[in-house]
Amino acid sequence: MKKISLFILLIATLICGCQPKMNLFPDGTDPLLEKTIQGDASDKVLVISIDGTISDQAKDSLFGARPSLVQEVSSRLQLAEKDKNIKALVLKINSPGGSVTASDVLYNELMLFKKKTGAKIVVSMMDVAASGGYYVSLPADEIMAHPTTLTGSVGVIFIRPKFEGLMDKIGVSVEVSKSGRNKDMGAPFKPDTPEQKEIIDGIITNYANRFKSLVKKHRSISEADLKQIFTAQVFSADDAKKIGLVDSIGYIPDAVDKACELAGISKDAKVITYKRKTYPNDTLYNSASSQAVAPSLINVDAGHFLPPKAGFHYLWYPAAE
Repeated sequence: MKKISLFILLIATLICGCQPKMNLFPDGTDPLLEKTIQGDASDKVLVISIDGTISDQAKDSLFGARPSLVQEVSSRLQLAEKDKNIKALVLKINSPGGSVTASDVLYNELMLFKKKTGAKIVVSMMDVAASGGYYVSLPADEIMAHPTTLTGSVGVIFIRPKFEGLMDKIGVSVEVSKSGRNKDMGAPFKPDTPEQKEIIDGIITNYANRFKSLVKKHRSISEADLKQIFTAQVFSADDAKKIGLVDSIGYIPDAVDKACELAGISKDAKVITYKRKTYPNDTLYNSASSQAVAPSLINVDAGHFLPPKAGFHYLWYPAAE
């Protein structure tokens, strides 16, 4: 009974505003605050995490919406543009990629950030930095893979469910009235016509060619190695270095040191992140700082059990969330 009374008193106090503001569950509405990880010099190295599937769709939860990964990264870049002491950016990437458009938006945001600030960018790849995860690495001045990274998967995949076989078995049909013969192209309840398959293949080729052209633009890779890369396979860190997809192999502290070297600043530079919550004894490995996390009563995200959203993706599907 005593515990219940104390709990009721705490809730009443918070509601009445008799205590300083306490946000028990930080979310996307909380402001980003600069937090120092290490160093004390005036020059700064900013660390941003790109963790999970790249999307511009907000995630709903019991306590409200979480900003999309694209929003989280772009808001940090815009904040960093205002700080003239930020001389370098370390992108900690652990992502199998995501939608074609979301990946391209992040690529463009990073290119604009470099142009506006002149800051050096170093990518530190973690478990996976494949497909769209590699796409957003391309603006970097140095791409550093972790010794156990998987990267590559330079290509496009078109994902959509197909139900026509199941519908036939259960005796359900869909009647469609359309204004043009290709209006229902890619629909899950019917097979595509040869013409529609050709159209879809053309779109895939177009998106793939864009990816390939950016790899050629940013990386010095032989034609023979490009041919292997463009099969869209993934590579281990060692093989990725041999073939030219990455520049070096190392750990996050190595990436920070490289960023300082490229920017021409002291290795005592202040290493910072932007967060909505303070973590005691924080380190460079805290990916929780990359996105606002709202709690759930059961710590399971239903999205982990569902396929990615239908559409065109720069995505290594086996690692998709």
